[in-house]
Amino acid sequence: MIAAPTGSRYDVCVIGGAGHVGLPLSVAFARKGLRTAIVDINEAHCEKIRAGSFPFLERNGDAALAEALAQGTLALSSAPDAIAESRNVVIVIGTPIDEYLNPDFRGLRKLVERHLPYFRDGQTLILRSTVFPGTTDMIQNYLRDNGKNVTLAFCPERIVQGEAIEELARLPQIISACDERALDGVESLFRTITDRKIIRVTPMEAELAKLFSNAWRYIRFSAANQFFMIAKNHGLDYRRIHAAMCDDYPRNDGLPTPGFAAGPCLFKDTMQLSAFANNQFLLGHAAMLINEGLPGYLLKKTREAQPNGLGGLTIGILGMAFKRNNDDKRDSLSYKLKKLAETECRRVICHDPYIADPSFAATVDDVLTASNIVIIATPHDVYRDIDPSRYPQTRFVDIWGHLPLQLEHHAI
Repeated sequence: MIAAPTGSRYDVCVIGGAGHVGLPLSVAFARKGLRTAIVDINEAHCEKIRAGSFPFLERNGDAALAEALAQGTLALSSAPDAIAESRNVVIVIGTPIDEYLNPDFRGLRKLVERHLPYFRDGQTLILRSTVFPGTTDMIQNYLRDNGKNVTLAFCPERIVQGEAIEELARLPQIISACDERALDGVESLFRTITDRKIIRVTPMEAELAKLFSNAWRYIRFSAANQFFMIAKNHGLDYRRIHAAMCDDYPRNDGLPTPGFAAGPCLFKDTMQLSAFANNQFLLGHAAMLINEGLPGYLLKKTREAQPNGLGGLTIGILGMAFKRNNDDKRDSLSYKLKKLAETECRRVICHDPYIADPSFAATVDDVLTASNIVIIATPHDVYRDIDPSRYPQTRFVDIWGHLPLQLEHHAI
């Protein structure tokens, strides 16, 4: 471990540790015997964690949390005192984009400024969430300018939301730091939770690796969505074309099926990369136009297929989370679809089994019975049980290929 103030109470403190990125990481450290402190102002989340439950969906999360709590190696607090008592401090607050699609550094900068009195000489401060390239060096210089002998590291998270507990142990970790001694320390820290590769790079390389990875996923999804639109505009079934392309042909293994590409990372990080490239990231901008335009495209094709448009119809939207079998609605394109549909449809009914919202329909059947057209926006597994033949009055829009639809059940 890295040398730190004598008598440190904790091996690691995670600021924002009750969220989707911080909690699985905190539990992973605590399960391996590291004295771990979570500092988070979300008291509702902290209460659930103390009671032994993840406040969001996480595969095997509750079992892992119970193990950490039983060991007595996990502590939670809304007060920042634990920062001063820790050898290593992890920040999981990243860099969002503002209303002009430019990086917004204010949140991270204010957090570091607010907690400046708690940082101690000899600590390593690890940035974990996505940041704009150069942020690690910027924060390092800020701390040094303010008399803090604290070394900065950037070790980007690489997990799929909802599967972090499992992926933290089996995926390689990318690490970087502003000096070799700190780099050795963070490698030792992350070695406690994985026996896979530890990949050492510079901070700028790590920052770009994270942005490139998310932008690449976003671009791949946009290619699939563009292919779908091209096929649909010519009256063709893209699912058949995709199946023909990928059947026993490994060169197309990486081609996803079409669907909403959303959530709190891919769009945001693609726009951050564009800003870093002086808005010359043409692939990223094209991907954004395609992916963000898909809800409007679906509504347009649905409108064109109705003899009298959508004005007198009820639209049902199944799935409001940004991804399947998940309860996170942040930046979900389902809500964009809902807003667009509300501007011209008689009524819009939504359903999601993972999101508690009093305005949503109570059951899937309520949506299917009351709707003229149902759009599968998020392909939750529970929707696979839908039998379209039971709802002859309802037509379906299913670009995911989630339902076994006959031609007569398609709305577009």
